[in-house]
Amino acid sequence: MNSFRDTFNLYDWDTLKEEIYAVSEADVQTVLRKEKIDLDDFKVLISPAAKPFIEELAQRSNALTKKRFGNTIQMYIPMYLSNECQNICTYCGFSMTNKIRRRTLTDNEILAEVAHIKNLGYDHILLVTGEANKTVGVPYIKNAISLIQSQFANISMEVQPLNQDEYETLKGEGLHAVLVYQETYHEATYKEHHPKGKKSNFHYRLDTPDRLGKAGIHKIGLGALFGLEDWRVDSFYTALHLKYLQKNYWKTKYSISFPRLRPHQGNVEPKVEMLDSDLVQLICAYRLLDENVELSMSTRETENFRNNIINLGITSISAESKTNPGGYTVAPESLEQFEISDERNTQEIKEMIASQGYEVVWKDWDTSLTNAS
Repeated sequence: MNSFRDTFNLYDWDTLKEEIYAVSEADVQTVLRKEKIDLDDFKVLISPAAKPFIEELAQRSNALTKKRFGNTIQMYIPMYLSNECQNICTYCGFSMTNKIRRRTLTDNEILAEVAHIKNLGYDHILLVTGEANKTVGVPYIKNAISLIQSQFANISMEVQPLNQDEYETLKGEGLHAVLVYQETYHEATYKEHHPKGKKSNFHYRLDTPDRLGKAGIHKIGLGALFGLEDWRVDSFYTALHLKYLQKNYWKTKYSISFPRLRPHQGNVEPKVEMLDSDLVQLICAYRLLDENVELSMSTRETENFRNNIINLGITSISAESKTNPGGYTVAPESLEQFEISDERNTQEIKEMIASQGYEVVWKDWDTSLTNAS
């Protein structure tokens, strides 16, 4: 079976790193004169040499984003269903090594959380669980989607990687999008941070977007967790993954997220620091690479950063997020997966977006149209 792994194996981490850090100012100027950006150019735009050109990158990113998405920002909200997990992940509050009280929402608790979320105005929900196949496996997720599918135009999920037939089953229940982050594309570092559990299988996780593409999932979300490894090299691999998927599963939509390590239960210090200016550079580079890809920003980031990133290429943003199961109404004190930084409520985020000349969009397509056939 052909998969991204074949493409992945053509590249060497250390060689890529050398190439990125060897980029010159002249190389950057050459790329900025181009109208169409490819993967080699992306490598140039995420280099240290491109940092002084961040203003030009930002202007081009803004223009391309408005051309494709107009003056709109989509809003979504995560709903954590469970913090039970069978994996050891050194950076996550849900890791099985953490002695915490575990909680998985019942049907009635799910519906209580949904009622609160609907009152806030959301039509796009992201379901999140820890990775515990027996407790929150496909039957549990299928039931949760079935419970809420009439309430939302767009149901996404971020759960353990599944097999193709399982994704097909969930798609039949109303699942539209799946987010699956590789965390890091550096295999040795990946294994260091995932020593036990199903998630320790680097290649199974790497092949997950292929299974999603074959299952016909409407949208696939990619990303790396910045702080585990060199963000520039991880971002190149993410872009490589994106381009591979677009070529092979061209009917599917794609999004990129930008999680940075945040405080949690059982801290891991970032191996490589990613500055705010680095993240701005990266967001703009992705937009220049692909004017159609959705770029998403979570409440991990600060108020000030999120205010300023709105007009630089981001198309989707969360608000009022709770990263613990039942965090909205059922169990506000249960353990968070990580600490959020921007704690403003939905109305405040709406007003911030409007103050910058943008309109909030609550969903990204009409279910009645996509199901018309």
